[in-house]
Amino acid sequence: MPTPPLARLRTVLQTHVAQGLLPGAVALVHHQGHTVLHEAVGEQHPGANGQPGPAMTRDTVFRIYSMTKPIASLVALMLMEEGRLLLSHPVSHYLPAFAGQRVFDEATGQTVPAQREATVHDLLRHTAGLSYAWEAGTVPDAYRAARIGSRRHKNAELATALGPLPLVHQPGSRWEYSRATDVLGAVLEVVEGEPLGAILQRRVFGPLDMRDTGFSIPPHSQHRLAEPFARDPQTGADVALIDVSAPPVFESAGGGLVSTASDYARFLQLMLGRGTAPGIGGPVRLVSRATVDFMTADHMGSITAAGDILPTGYGFGLGVAVRKAAGLATSPASAGTYSWSGLGGTFFFVDPAQDLFAILLTQAPGQLRYVCELYPALVYAAL
Repeated sequence: MPTPPLARLRTVLQTHVAQGLLPGAVALVHHQGHTVLHEAVGEQHPGANGQPGPAMTRDTVFRIYSMTKPIASLVALMLMEEGRLLLSHPVSHYLPAFAGQRVFDEATGQTVPAQREATVHDLLRHTAGLSYAWEAGTVPDAYRAARIGSRRHKNAELATALGPLPLVHQPGSRWEYSRATDVLGAVLEVVEGEPLGAILQRRVFGPLDMRDTGFSIPPHSQHRLAEPFARDPQTGADVALIDVSAPPVFESAGGGLVSTASDYARFLQLMLGRGTAPGIGGPVRLVSRATVDFMTADHMGSITAAGDILPTGYGFGLGVAVRKAAGLATSPASAGTYSWSGLGGTFFFVDPAQDLFAILLTQAPGQLRYVCELYPALVYAAL
């Protein structure tokens, strides 16, 4: 049974379900070598006409969106370890469409040549001058016209369409959350010579026995897929998440995976274990300790962040946000803690100093920022 503080964590989540803020959630906490909490609350998806839906279970499957990014980033570093991918190489070395890029100058409304080419390192740390094009403007309009992010495009087609478009910043000059990890997926396919899904399965999911993780959910497991409320409980806006009922054309390294708390915990055990985790036939070592340390160090330095995606008090490593100090932020964590979230309402953090990782999975996009602050407070209260 959970300890009283962990039981309180469950009670708080259950209260949020009862209040109609969350449809349901699965929480997992792993501390000092033991899974001390793995609980499901609420409904897997809301029922029709006010009737209760099926109960959330510990093996419910969730769209994890950008929690895909750390996995794809780790695979890039595995290729680096093998000498098959250099982070200093320009992206155009692998994707010719990225040669000769230009940068949009807001002051003049014109484009100017990039002062240097974006590198694979820039893709990993979101300093490649790319964007997600969520706002209005000249470059976002160009993204939309080129249908960047369409689920009908393969990774190679995404790269071909995105490469010639103007950058929003000079490469290496600014951190902006972007399509960079999707471009990284295209790079991985070029290096490995196979689709991204096959690469991730061979290199990560298979060795770690992550049986419920992939770019779609097979028919025999679709009854376990979590769904959001049809409308956001606070704004009333329609909620629509990606269709994962069939293998997609676009295997997005930046946000396409589905997974369970148990599966993602296996990946985080690898990260907390600095490259080694329990496997099917015994311990599995996928990368070196030095590589995990490299991935989870701050790679921004004095580079400033555009927008408010990166929380105050955090830098950014290679696919993960990195806590720079115990203070400065609005939720507790040790310096060196690394984390990320997913647009659909998912979040994880790893605190090596406390020998701790925690996962919260729900499908509530409008409540993402709230749960990213709430969950660490509840977890650290239980230590």
